[in-house]
Amino acid sequence: MDKILRIDMSAEGGPRLTETPVGEYAGMGGRALTSTLVAKEVPPLCHPLGAENKLVIAPGLLSGTTSAMSGRLSVGCKSPLTGGIKESNSGGQASQVLARLGYAAIVLEGKPATDDLYKVIINKDGARIEVDNTLKMLPNYDLVEEMKKQYGEDIACISIGPAGEMKMSAASIACTDMELRPTRHAGRGGVGAVMGSKRVKVVVLDDTGKKMRPPRDPEKFKEANKRFVEGLRKHPVTGQALPAYGTNVLTNILSEAGGYPTYNFKEGRYADAHKISGETQAETETARGGLATHGCHRGCVIRCSGIYNDKDGHFLTKQPEYETVWAHGGNCGICDLDAIAMLDFLDDNYGLDTIEMGVTLGVAMEAGLIRFGDAEGAIRLIKEVGQGTPLGRILGNGAAVTGKVFGVERVPVVKGQGLPAYDPRAVKGIGVTYATSTMGADHTAGYAVATNILKVGGDVDPLKPGGQIELSRNLQIATAAVDSTGMCLFIAFALLDQPDTFQALLDLLNSFHGLNLTGDDVTALGKSILKTERDFNARAGFTAQHDRLPMFFKNELLAPHNVTFDVSDEDLDQVFNW
Repeated sequence: MDKILRIDMSAEGGPRLTETPVGEYAGMGGRALTSTLVAKEVPPLCHPLGAENKLVIAPGLLSGTTSAMSGRLSVGCKSPLTGGIKESNSGGQASQVLARLGYAAIVLEGKPATDDLYKVIINKDGARIEVDNTLKMLPNYDLVEEMKKQYGEDIACISIGPAGEMKMSAASIACTDMELRPTRHAGRGGVGAVMGSKRVKVVVLDDTGKKMRPPRDPEKFKEANKRFVEGLRKHPVTGQALPAYGTNVLTNILSEAGGYPTYNFKEGRYADAHKISGETQAETETARGGLATHGCHRGCVIRCSGIYNDKDGHFLTKQPEYETVWAHGGNCGICDLDAIAMLDFLDDNYGLDTIEMGVTLGVAMEAGLIRFGDAEGAIRLIKEVGQGTPLGRILGNGAAVTGKVFGVERVPVVKGQGLPAYDPRAVKGIGVTYATSTMGADHTAGYAVATNILKVGGDVDPLKPGGQIELSRNLQIATAAVDSTGMCLFIAFALLDQPDTFQALLDLLNSFHGLNLTGDDVTALGKSILKTERDFNARAGFTAQHDRLPMFFKNELLAPHNVTFDVSDEDLDQVFNW
């Protein structure tokens, strides 16, 4: 990964491709690269959909290698949803393929003068960009089928659906999985709208003829990978729970803990949680000939994904993730797994963030557009988004916009981004992360649920404010570093409990790159990334007052524990005082 592909969409005479050395971005990958480049090259006060914004697509430091779990892709820009810096993360095959092709990043710059739509093709012979207006408004599944016809089966695709073309703030960027299905998404923050503003519909990657990236010390790398995999397989979360039931294993756990937001964050338990739980989902998938255990990219050993078939045994969607099941399920009072799976498929096909759309549906239900529990109505509303009707365009711009348009007071967002599937009143550590993350409300930015609920990496009482600041701070630092490696964030469960597995990760990085990283270096990297992101946000106009949860979380008691979010504002302001 010794070069950056820059595509200037504003160039006179049409888009211009330039390959440059990594230069000042040498030694960076994933989130470190996307956030550093955006902070340095994007004016913080620019319009997110304007020519001055840039979309950065970067594999991680270990992507394209034989290392397990190294298939995550980072997508960075100024977010049209939050107005701040954004790194959105996706699994699938794209990161591995892009890295093997030798690119540290693709940077989409400028904005074309015409409304032509473009596709980018990258293979061992280099990169090119072509006009292809036949692709306009194609949903992701149809688009990928067309790319397979044109370029064969040995490809990976990075694409947007109609939502991205319509520049909706909830638009995602899809990456294809091992079956060449557009099921893995860089979902959060409206990154798909930025790609749509650049008029790039799809990036087609083909690494035929390219080899795995070679480590500096092959024997040490191989031995470190073996220890790393052994650590993941012996941890109860990464070796048992996630492979058996996927991420949706959390539904029963969070509902029992009283931290499962139900009916637009009104209650902490869902009476019908068992109907949409990971256990029920896995049983349904297996009975219909689908898969309850499946990887989203080659080299995945946790295998927390799956394949969800309809009642007739035909593929409907990938196994809906916990956050997706919650957002369209318990949050909306919908307890029908088939309806939730259909909503997941529609979101993926149109190119929409499932969390943002589920939160938006909850706000729409609060506004009285449809009633809570109306699965058919929810499906109809998502179809309106895909069609770009006036109502669909409102909903497609997320929960904050929808709440303003329909006069809803209880809108669960931070920095304009919808809260994920853990109520901050009953899981206070994640509430600190929601409030203070540079990304807006984002559970993956500092997954305090691990320690608050699962008791991984220690035990901090989720119902009390004590210890939550330090917990969130440390996890946000660690996460920023992990997001730079190309590793799946789920490795963190084992890293937190097993020092040997953390050392194995360090050994992987060191033996591959010829480094001597220590744990302190990883901490320093995470802090540096967060400092860079916070500096961009400050220049974009963010202040301490933006690091807050909506007031109703402080004022409304959450059943069954009858708690509020009582971490003080003064304490929230200490998260980044290290």
